[in-house]
Amino acid sequence: MAWDSGYWASVGKRILYVIAILIGIYLSFKLAIFYMPFLIAFIISTIMEPAIRFIMRKFKATRKFSSIIVFIITFGIIIGALAWGITTLFLESTNLLQGINDYFEKAYIQIQELISWFNFDKINLSNEILRILQVSAGDILYKLSAWATSALTNLINVITSLPTIIIYLVITILALYFICTDKIYMLDMAEHHMPKVWVKKIGTHLKEITSILGGYLKAELTLIFVSFIISLVGLYIFMFAGLNIQYPLLIALGIAFVDALPILGSGTVMVPWAVISALDGDFTLGISIFVLWLIMSVVRQFLEPKIVSNKIGIHPIFTLIAMYTGFKVLGVFGMFVGPIILIIFKNIFATLIDQGIIKTIFDRN
Repeated sequence: MAWDSGYWASVGKRILYVIAILIGIYLSFKLAIFYMPFLIAFIISTIMEPAIRFIMRKFKATRKFSSIIVFIITFGIIIGALAWGITTLFLESTNLLQGINDYFEKAYIQIQELISWFNFDKINLSNEILRILQVSAGDILYKLSAWATSALTNLINVITSLPTIIIYLVITILALYFICTDKIYMLDMAEHHMPKVWVKKIGTHLKEITSILGGYLKAELTLIFVSFIISLVGLYIFMFAGLNIQYPLLIALGIAFVDALPILGSGTVMVPWAVISALDGDFTLGISIFVLWLIMSVVRQFLEPKIVSNKIGIHPIFTLIAMYTGFKVLGVFGMFVGPIILIIFKNIFATLIDQGIIKTIFDRN
């Protein structure tokens, strides 16, 4: 078979094209982490944009004036929420850290009682296996205790590192102001300094990614925020009613964190919590948590079809693989990033995926 240099040159170009895009996505992700305050400012400015345009249209105001009005309102909300959140998180984290060993000791005793209560004679388990089960339960709880202690300690360290927080906050606020007021100028400058071919290609992909990914993230963040507010309000009501709820903000953030993960949901935390509370004898708390979870589920099922107008078109197994890959590479944070990167890949390589990646690269046509 004769060597077809033209064919292999075409294959090489396609492979280099794919590699170049993958490197570009990787570098973009690294830069996004490095310039996180500017990314946060950009996301907030995107959320603020409809309000800015509304004021411009309604009151015939300039963009700068409209941006300043919306910026002042947003700034007040963010500062107020941060002040309350940081203070409450610090107090709850400190109190939980002081008593965390007692909680895990209590959990260990309950597990031992459950093992002792269960009739293992019917399944003919030896004493050696029972001892292994008890030791394993203790090891798991010890590791969970160490992980929780480390996480809470890191959270307290972050909260108490005021100079760093202030620097990040000031930079984010300034970046938010400039992005909102001078958005048109920045877009014009970016277009002026880039080749027209780049502007056309990047603009096309950027619009598609912003439309799909932005819509997906906006919808998911809205649903997560609703779940967080419902759980936070519900837990504070339970606490004021005298139920055994000691850390409502931390628990609400934990529920929101799990609810944010694709495939999983708030029920992953709340249903076992309700069952354990009921088995521990606190039926009122168990039923209350279960009812709160039902309310959150009903609200989410009602809102989701209205907010999420289009699906991302990715099978859950690939979302799960993306979550796992992100977790292995970046830790817990990667479980959020994995599905997002998957959506970006799907958009950029849509043609290759539809036609078959390997087949398209090595196609002679």
